[in-house]
Amino acid sequence: MAKVLRRFIPKRFVLKVSGEALSGKKGFGSDPEVITHLASCLAEARGAGYQLAVVVGGGNYFRGGDESGWTIPRTERDNVGILGTVMNGIFLRGALLNCGVDDARLMTAIPIPSIAEPYIRLRADHHLNKGKVLILAGGNGQPFVTTDYPSVQRAIELDAEALLVAKNGVSGIMTADPKVDASARLLDKLSHEDVIDRRIRVMDQAAFVLAMENSLTLKVFDVAVLNQLTEICGGEHIGTLVESPDR
Repeated sequence: MAKVLRRFIPKRFVLKVSGEALSGKKGFGSDPEVITHLASCLAEARGAGYQLAVVVGGGNYFRGGDESGWTIPRTERDNVGILGTVMNGIFLRGALLNCGVDDARLMTAIPIPSIAEPYIRLRADHHLNKGKVLILAGGNGQPFVTTDYPSVQRAIELDAEALLVAKNGVSGIMTADPKVDASARLLDKLSHEDVIDRRIRVMDQAAFVLAMENSLTLKVFDVAVLNQLTEICGGEHIGTLVESPDR
């Protein structure tokens, strides 16, 4: 009897990294050390056989939704924030090139053809299948939306195994704000319903509802442990796991 060979399908993940995390200790702009470290972690995980797409935020340059003293319309402020994500994407693409990842692709939700490819789902899927690292910038191209929502949206569209949420300064989902309550402890595993019932702010409510409705698994961890990205993709329990009860 002929042996049936099964095609190996690599696991695919979308990683969400905030702009604040990319600014490092400076608190503003892009920190070369942080971005180089992120690029090396992505290169290692890709070398281990994982398919990776990264949604980058832009809060290290401008956060449109904040009351920052600008009197220009919110739409214009959000557009500036969108451009901030593109700047982060360009830096990360360059850092990946220095790490030997010469086929990283920067895709944007707004057309900037001289700098990046437009985000097209089928093209993004093709790039991932070819083993290329994707950088997804520009949010979803619309104002009044943070990068939380498009990170969930892209993970669902690209049929990712999970959305990896790298938080800045917390080791995962805590019982309380550790900056306010010193007794706050890390929660290992939750369901989407648990997060809603406990009113835990993992991300924007609209984004989290979208994740729940589509049974998207989330792995929430501290950006400081990005050096363990390969292990996280491999299933090692780091941070907090959020998934549907039936999984």
